[in-house]
Amino acid sequence: MKEDVGAVLSAFPPNRDHLIPILQAVQEKLGYLPPAAMMEVAEYTRVPESEVYGVASFYAFFKFSPSGRNTIRVCRGTACHVRGGARILREIEKKLGLKPGQTSEDLEFSLETVACIGACALAPTMVVNRETYGQLKAQTVIDTIQNAKRS
Repeated sequence: MKEDVGAVLSAFPPNRDHLIPILQAVQEKLGYLPPAAMMEVAEYTRVPESEVYGVASFYAFFKFSPSGRNTIRVCRGTACHVRGGARILREIEKKLGLKPGQTSEDLEFSLETVACIGACALAPTMVVNRETYGQLKAQTVIDTIQNAKRS
């Protein structure tokens, strides 16, 4: 990890002006921001570690734990809710043994909920990695998860 973070840091000037782009690049390289990496960023930029953590924790797109190879985002918007989105979420939770915000121990899946994915006409919907699935039924969800696991 130290080599990966070092390679990222060497692409930026060592100052606080580049803190967010540095954190983004480290996360892109490692998949998340582990404490040791944030400490290296703090030393490199000469920004207190508490401030680096404060900046990273302010933005929702920074992650502090590893994500799964496949990320499933279930829509909880109004249209999805009315058309059975909660049932779809329960089916996914049951199939994966995860609650929203969790990642499987084998790092195969992460489960998240989102306020809206913008595909209301297809409700209920979910996004697996970058692919949107709509008009979901329980069996469709199971099949989609099985296919994601195989790929």
